[in-house]
Amino acid sequence: MSDSNRELIRRLYDGLNRKDGDAMAACYAQDASFHDPAFGDLHGAEVGGMWRMLTSRAGDLEVELRDHDADERVGSAHWVANYTFTQTGRPVVNDIRARFTFGDGLITNHVDEFSYGRWCRQALGPMGWAITILPPLGGVVRRRARESLEEFIAEG
Repeated sequence: MSDSNRELIRRLYDGLNRKDGDAMAACYAQDASFHDPAFGDLHGAEVGGMWRMLTSRAGDLEVELRDHDADERVGSAHWVANYTFTQTGRPVVNDIRARFTFGDGLITNHVDEFSYGRWCRQALGPMGWAITILPPLGGVVRRRARESLEEFIAEG
């Protein structure tokens, strides 16, 4: 099982690198949960919806899966995403550590950790600097990300 979970992680990031949100969504259980600093907590169909939305908008995305491992229950990955943030046209290099929990051959829980402040400064420029100084502004960015996801899913 651990070999299949390692392969599952590889399939997830191969899908991201190919900008194939459907392939990524297929890696998750129907009731999966996801968390990262930008979107917060997502559940069920929101997880696949997020990947479909991001890959549909990712013109120049390049993903490097630097390391990953898994056993029968849990796994981890270190990956780096290089892309242009479409809302500002600014380049982003996001270094991410992921943790996974598996069940029945699928991802049941996925947590991405990265420096939200560093991401904000790269993606948003001066507004990103303000967010690092005034953390409540970060809630505005998270709210916009969630609203964008909700609109994308509703249009789907």
